[in-house]
Amino acid sequence: RLSGFEPEIKAPQASVLPLHHSLHIIRSLTKNPVKANGFKYFYDWCKMSPYMSKIIGKKFFDRKTLTVARNLAGQYLVRKIGKKIIRERITEVEAYVGPQDLACHASRGRTPRTETMFCPAGTIYVYFVYGMHYMLNIVTEGEGYPAAVLIRGTENFKGPGVLTRGLRIDKKLNGKKVSRASGLWLEYSEKISGLKKKIKSSPRIGVNYAGPIWSQKKYRFTID
Repeated sequence: RLSGFEPEIKAPQASVLPLHHSLHIIRSLTKNPVKANGFKYFYDWCKMSPYMSKIIGKKFFDRKTLTVARNLAGQYLVRKIGKKIIRERITEVEAYVGPQDLACHASRGRTPRTETMFCPAGTIYVYFVYGMHYMLNIVTEGEGYPAAVLIRGTENFKGPGVLTRGLRIDKKLNGKKVSRASGLWLEYSEKISGLKKKIKSSPRIGVNYAGPIWSQKKYRFTID
């Protein structure tokens, strides 16, 4: 280590997430062998820290909806409420693949309610059902093509209504982007490669109105 230098290491507070920029600086410092010893164990700690999770960006959602849905299972949904940050592993999602999908809102055309579905990929789509529940969706595919993934549940919040109540998600988020700026974003799971083998597909819930073909499409993806 550097003579007379003892770096003080403190766990980052939730309110100052993430450490991506700090890690970039530390990486550059460790290229210098003189400085490297003084920062090495802080650098190693950063690599292992759960606070270093990588945010899922727009490109992830700008793909076929079924691909996005299957790959969202097992990732993290993150919500910031005040200074508190809640990270929940996603365990249940459903894909709504466009206007031809009779279970999708877009099958009824472009309306004030579905306008958000025509926004760019990564846009938050929140709607109200049964006069009591908000439903959280993320828009997928190209701008102008109405498709989305419904996030139905996480490890600690089972069911879409329970999820949105627990994370204080309502129409105020509708039309915003999944990002730290909106207070709602997604992060990659460090264990996703092992979880992919456990993903199961089944018909979507509560879509009998879509008819015998579309109601039986296995567009619901779950993970234990």
